[in-house]
Amino acid sequence: MDVLHFLFGIFGNATALFLFLAPSITFGRIIKCKSTEQFSGLPYVMTMLNCLLSAWYGLPFVSSHNILVSTINGTGAVIEFIYVLIFILYAPKREKGKILGLLTLVLTVFFTVALVSLFALHGKTRKLFCGFAATIFSIIMYGSPLSIMKLVIQTKSVEFMPFFLSLFVFLCGTSWFIFGLLGHDPFVAVPNGFGCGLGALQLILYAIYRNNKGGPKKTSSDDSLEMGVGNNQLDMHASQNGLTSKTCA
Repeated sequence: MDVLHFLFGIFGNATALFLFLAPSITFGRIIKCKSTEQFSGLPYVMTMLNCLLSAWYGLPFVSSHNILVSTINGTGAVIEFIYVLIFILYAPKREKGKILGLLTLVLTVFFTVALVSLFALHGKTRKLFCGFAATIFSIIMYGSPLSIMKLVIQTKSVEFMPFFLSLFVFLCGTSWFIFGLLGHDPFVAVPNGFGCGLGALQLILYAIYRNNKGGPKKTSSDDSLEMGVGNNQLDMHASQNGLTSKTCA
């Protein structure tokens, strides 16, 4: 059982790393164009907060047998922080101020959770406090693709929902869901079970609309591919947006 638990953790690390790196296409475009264009920095800041809280939860003095949760989320936090720095560097002045303010708030939330759990709580109470914090933001992130799924249904097109990214969301959620079940840890199993279900729904939508990839090319600010607050999945849709946008001058 321990071997199986470890193997699902390794597979979860591999699939999650793929998802964290997916937005690198978007940021390559931002660097090339020296502009953030219509992209939003919100998903990356919120993903960083989720990674920080999940990495903290996985540390041995908070919860046992979850070091693999810490390794991938610690890596994800670093990757997301780099994305945020690049975004701030190339964002317009007003947007730059908003993201800096949000980044300050996110770091304040994380350090508050970390310090309270470290100095005011102990044992099971510490695990519950950190687990609930990590779970809430994980569910928020996994819920972000709902806007993309709504767009797919409205347009009857999977143009903005690439198959492999949807597949890896499903595989990542499933891996960590099973990892949480095997480790008897609801704070890992519940949010990732939610992610597994949403990933499965995306694959079902893809199967239904897979022959319709010629949907509307234009998206208004209201139908931005970066709607909502994000998880890895929202980052991925930002990546796809970068691929489908016109090239910069």
